[in-house]
Amino acid sequence: MVKKIYLHLIFLSFFFIKEAFAAESGGMPQLNPEFWVSQIFWLVLTFGIMYLVLSKLILPKISNNLESRKSQILENIEAAEKQREDSETKLKEYDQIILKSKTEANAMFNQAREKAVKDINAKREVLDKQIDDEIAKAEKEIQALRDNAPDKINKIAIETSSELLQKLIGAEVNNSSISAIVDDLSRRNGDKYYGN
Repeated sequence: MVKKIYLHLIFLSFFFIKEAFAAESGGMPQLNPEFWVSQIFWLVLTFGIMYLVLSKLILPKISNNLESRKSQILENIEAAEKQREDSETKLKEYDQIILKSKTEANAMFNQAREKAVKDINAKREVLDKQIDDEIAKAEKEIQALRDNAPDKINKIAIETSSELLQKLIGAEVNNSSISAIVDDLSRRNGDKYYGN
């Protein structure tokens, strides 16, 4: 601020000091007051011509360029806004297609799962029936073996006892007496061994 005031004071001092304006004192001829009228004339003429050239030729072109740029920018903004709206509608359509596809996929998955569960249950029922049939068949075979087991055991016991007695005694033993003893023992202990 001080520098600015100092420069103003120096500039004003040239106007008020007469020696500064005199050409004879070795000063600048532009600051001599006798040339000021011609300098002002040429200044007004030069700036007037420059004003006319600028206002009639250059500034209209610049303003036209600015207007065309402004209109181009507005058109670009409108086009961008329209494209943004189009892209938003496309995104909404895309989201709807994705949502529809997801619901269809879920429905198809649920149908496939239900079908698989039905197939598994049907196969399980068939397997359970086959297993039940096999179990019933095995139980029948076991029951048949259980029913025939005492007779076979008695027969084996009779044969084994007969052979043992023949080897121990050295003489033939009557099979009917051995079978009577084995039958009596099997009747007494049959419930304990065979569950009859």
